[in-house]
Amino acid sequence: MARVKRGVTARARHKKVLKLAKGFRGRSSTCFRPALERLEKSWQYSYRDRRTKKRDFRALWIQRINAAVRNLGMKYSSFICGLNKAGIAVDRKTLAKMAVEEPKIIETLVSKAKANFQA
Repeated sequence: MARVKRGVTARARHKKVLKLAKGFRGRSSTCFRPALERLEKSWQYSYRDRRTKKRDFRALWIQRINAAVRNLGMKYSSFICGLNKAGIAVDRKTLAKMAVEEPKIIETLVSKAKANFQA
């Protein structure tokens, strides 16, 4: 069987990895092996953080809603409970956006939540 020379294939693979590693520090951007290790680690970070980002944003939205609602004399948990009892289904992302941009709407929602939370 004939010998297979892999120069072209290996060079293409190395070029692909080094192109993706552009911008890394030190040898991680110029040498194949460290570049590949750094790339694999960066892919692990990005996979993990795509999930973490969702948690972080939900926490941010809750903090914004809580701040807006506390100014109107209600706690976040009571507000959400009152909205649920009133049958108002608005997600936290939308509520947070309204808390920042449309405080009047939040005032009406708080009044409805207060009425239903007491009952």
